[in-house]
Amino acid sequence: MRNPMLIAVCLLAPLAAVMPAHAGDVAELEILGFSQDGGVFAFEEYGVQDGSGFPYANRYYINTGDDSFLQGTPIKVRLDDENATLEAARLQARQKGEAVIKQNELTTNRGITAGFNPVTELSADPFRMVVNPRPIFFPVDDPLEFRLDEIGLNNTGGCESQGEINGFRLLRIEAKAGGKTELLHEDKAIPKSRGCPNGYRIGAVQTFSLQGLSAYAVLIAVRQYGFEGPDFRWIAVTGRL
Repeated sequence: MRNPMLIAVCLLAPLAAVMPAHAGDVAELEILGFSQDGGVFAFEEYGVQDGSGFPYANRYYINTGDDSFLQGTPIKVRLDDENATLEAARLQARQKGEAVIKQNELTTNRGITAGFNPVTELSADPFRMVVNPRPIFFPVDDPLEFRLDEIGLNNTGGCESQGEINGFRLLRIEAKAGGKTELLHEDKAIPKSRGCPNGYRIGAVQTFSLQGLSAYAVLIAVRQYGFEGPDFRWIAVTGRL
């Protein structure tokens, strides 16, 4: 006698093999670099929008002195054509960015990626990153430590159907005797540009040196509900050293 359960499994197995995976839209991060004096940090996020299939590329230029966007930025490009290429979107964003800071200046002053945790990393702490700011051994710099806390902001307008809504707090910790804790950022409300964020994780720390350490940028991945799964976008908190 045939086992009906075994027959059902055999019939469903080929169907499961061809069912699409729900991956969401995870923007790729490209650290562009700093201005020559470390006063500006720039990065790009790019990808293909889930649901529409439209390619996009966004460039952010941030004043490291006061952690604010440069005038006329960010630069956001989306090509509303399923046949358009991601390369075309990125090229258009790059060309627009030339009026802000030349790509060559950013590339020449890229700085050091002192720490990096992609959103696929499972073993690292998403809320804490400690780095040696420069690849000098034995280290001549104190470690840089950053800690992120999520802040519940469920009263955010327009996000009632999007699950738990969170802002964040970012601290810089001096892990030494007499060291201080510095508040770098704390959300009181969610900016409209961030949409309806559900969570955050520290993705990277980029440092820049002149004669000594001069500036840093903490790259933070922002998780949101997407059309086919969670979407991730990038923001940065910057400062001078």
